[in-house]
Amino acid sequence: MSNLINSGSEVVMHFAIRLEDGSAAESTKVHNKPAKFVMGDGSLTENFESCLLGLKAGDNKTFKLKPEDAFGLPNPDNIYHLDKNKFSADVPASVGEIIAFTQPDGQEIAGIVRDVAGNSVTVDFNHPLAGLNLEFEVEIISVN
Repeated sequence: MSNLINSGSEVVMHFAIRLEDGSAAESTKVHNKPAKFVMGDGSLTENFESCLLGLKAGDNKTFKLKPEDAFGLPNPDNIYHLDKNKFSADVPASVGEIIAFTQPDGQEIAGIVRDVAGNSVTVDFNHPLAGLNLEFEVEIISVN
């Protein structure tokens, strides 16, 4: 009998994330590299994990998540106005550009340039899928 996904299960699965219009935002099948994680390790949101509970190897399931159940709602505190002189030819301040910034603790965080006005550059550090209704499709490969 196959193991059912429960708290603490080690899960290997393929997943796809689609936007409401059906376009793919991400898929592990593109590079044929399934995701591997342990339930409860913080890799997935609690709401996403609850959708997986009780599934077993071989199961395919599609479910829809509201923004607050997926990547959250955009947080205005994650939008910063930076001085244009912090950018360079290698790291241009152009709208739509995704740039990795090093935080004081040494970790990198990605930000999207939303606006450039004079010497002020608006950078959004919210997750790119924050605030969106998403559809997740999962294919469970193994459960231990």
